Amino acid sequence: MSPETLVSPPIAAASPYSPTEFDAYVINSYARFPIVLERGAGCRVWDSEGRDYLDFVAGIATCTLGHAHPAMVNAVNRQIQKLHHVSNLFYIPEQGDLAKWLVEHSCADRVFFCNSGAEANEGAIKLARKYAHTVRGIANPIVLTAHASFHGRTLATITATGQPKYQKNFDPLMPGFHYVPYNDIAALEAAIAQLDADQPQVAAIMLEALQGEGGVRPGDRAYFQRIREICDEKGILLILDEVQVGMGRSGQLWGYENLGIEPDIFTSAKGLGGGIPIGAMLCKSFCDIFQPGDHASTFGGNPFACGVALTVCETLERDNLLQNVQERGEQLREGLRAIAQQYPALVAEVRGWGLINGLVLKEETATVSADIVKAAIAQGLLLVPAGPKVVRFVPPLIVTAAEIEQALGRLNQSLSNLSL
Repeated sequence: MSPETLVSPPIAAASPYSPTEFDAYVINSYARFPIVLERGAGCRVWDSEGRDYLDFVAGIATCTLGHAHPAMVNAVNRQIQKLHHVSNLFYIPEQGDLAKWLVEHSCADRVFFCNSGAEANEGAIKLARKYAHTVRGIANPIVLTAHASFHGRTLATITATGQPKYQKNFDPLMPGFHYVPYNDIAALEAAIAQLDADQPQVAAIMLEALQGEGGVRPGDRAYFQRIREICDEKGILLILDEVQVGMGRSGQLWGYENLGIEPDIFTSAKGLGGGIPIGAMLCKSFCDIFQPGDHASTFGGNPFACGVALTVCETLERDNLLQNVQERGEQLREGLRAIAQQYPALVAEVRGWGLINGLVLKEETATVSADIVKAAIAQGLLLVPAGPKVVRFVPPLIVTAAEIEQALGRLNQSLSNLSL
């Protein structure tokens, strides 16, 4: 199906919703922008006043097929009328079919399903610890992660996240983590040598193929290839967090394909369900050591989530969306580089893969990413910060060339209005 067919005509706006009433009942754990989104179609969303926006947030790299995609609508309707939830105490055909697709389209041999990226990463950490204890005989396993990483909001995954701002006031944190600079192989090798000096302690190295929240920072190919060699030499598990960059967003189905390596364990969520909550922890057979009772999830892998996620996977493949991601991603980066040349005092660089890209601001400028995001909203373009100095562009994978050009025009107008 052509992406151009997905945008439906505007629907008359309902009575404006009151953010004041919302704030009276919902815990204030998000810094929300003052717009109320009510519906979407394709790469566009409409607010409660009927105004449309180009959505280059996509639920933070989640709405793979955009909004109200006919394939997803049909899948939701079909599955909810058939069977939406049963316990994992029974066989679930939709779960088995989705697991088969993922295994056949990746380096993994087995899949565990959950509900989110944080849960998938929790599962990966637990699997690595059990492997360390039972296979390698490590008493106190350590997982190496990177500075500026992001792995989730649970207690274990904020500890794995190498950013103190996410950990503040949540101590005592989980033991068993050590941080190294991203893309710095000398620092990683030195850390392993220090930690394993007396006895093996390093159980796993857990990294993002591309750091998303850490500023849209792609992994260096040579760095990851050397890590793969180290892991093979020492029996260390390599875990890749593909929650944000996986499911085609990088221009390849999985981010690790850009690096020329295969992980032992990797995680997926966000784009896997196209906006329907689902997560997955995938591993190779040699480290598939969970037994009944080791790990579980009430909602994980239920028929509804898996039925819709399989439709997302099949649509991505059938409609050859990877080619669209590659072509539209290059178009977006080329346009962003042209804008960067117009504002040399503001923009340091443009970086990213596929349809996850960052406009990196110079440290010396007083402008921060939130300033540009707010200015873009006024022009009908939704963007999201990736830290204080990076503006992130993560549209649905079905975005068209015309929508990329519109977004670039609106961004240019936004920067002009900031008088930069």
